[in-house]
Amino acid sequence: MSRRRYVAKGIPGGYRIWDNTARRWWGELYELCPDDLLDELNGARDHDRITVLLKRYRAAKR
Repeated sequence: MSRRRYVAKGIPGGYRIWDNTARRWWGELYELCPDDLLDELNGARDHDRITVLLKRYRAAKR
């Protein structure tokens, strides 16, 4: 099994998404672990679904 490209890492204050290929953070700081978003990024990579998930996790931050 290959290594996952995107993984969630716990940091003080929440979670960040780490891009193993680019070796940098992707996205914003999330208070809740973005499991659905990670599954989509590592799986089908449907742009519309990723956009919906990003909006949902941003709204949960407020």
